[in-house]
Amino acid sequence: MAITVCFDEQLEALLELWPDEPVPLPTPTPPMPALSVSVSDGTTECALPHDAAAPAAARQVTRKLLAGCGLPDTVIDSALIVTSELVTNAVEHALAPLTLHLHPKQAGRVWIGVTDGGPAPYDGPWTASCSADEHGRGRSIVDTLADSHGSHTHANGHTTHWARISAA
Repeated sequence: MAITVCFDEQLEALLELWPDEPVPLPTPTPPMPALSVSVSDGTTECALPHDAAAPAAARQVTRKLLAGCGLPDTVIDSALIVTSELVTNAVEHALAPLTLHLHPKQAGRVWIGVTDGGPAPYDGPWTASCSADEHGRGRSIVDTLADSHGSHTHANGHTTHWARISAA
């Protein structure tokens, strides 16, 4: 009987905490878009959607490629974070189109590049919806994880932001 009373008391306490209104379920994540991936001269290129699905799609491609190259998990993890930051910045601060470039073993390093359509005239929806202290750490994260990084503006106005990570 004591066990039943204890359980009943716990159940009543939980029910008091339970909201009267049903809690809405989170919006399901949209399915991953079909990606166009090509390989040329050891560099894998992937056209990405210019939307919130792009960072996840880029991480998926990066993980699959780098794991297939036999790189250590620590290198893959760093590359995933750097890739995510570069792609997120492109979605939030640049115009379409968006292309991920990966060269898994360039002189003992993984080279990651993200080419966008150049600077956007306004911030993306996530950046515009949050306060300044909720964003703005992407470059310092890339600076911490990458051996080197930078950007190159092409003649057509597109920009490639890149990073190199030691493959050892």
